[in-house]
Amino acid sequence: MTTQEIANRLVELCRTGQNNQAYTELFAEDAVAVEPAKWNVPDTKGVPALLEKSKNWMEDLVEMHESSVSDPIVAGNHFAVTMMVDLTTKSRGRNKMEEVCVYEVENGKIIKEQFFH
Repeated sequence: MTTQEIANRLVELCRTGQNNQAYTELFAEDAVAVEPAKWNVPDTKGVPALLEKSKNWMEDLVEMHESSVSDPIVAGNHFAVTMMVDLTTKSRGRNKMEEVCVYEVENGKIIKEQFFH
């Protein structure tokens, strides 16, 4: 798959709530997720760890009020989307977050995702 095809598929899966499908289908086995530095959390490495992080996030979720994912912007082997979620979680209550998500692709798979809030 090209970077554009991967970007389009990621957006499609995220818009339909199939985030785990995105991890298993589009990410390299040793992919890395980087959260904002201000959060002081370690990078998440590997699809099993990404799926575990997603599971923990879903277990904390009480209600998703609204969410959106922009169309991707592609440049070479990188692409970016903006994401917005308005949600209520057990740990933080109601919160609205907007982020820029940047992805790096190599050999037809996402090898890195990084979030900027």
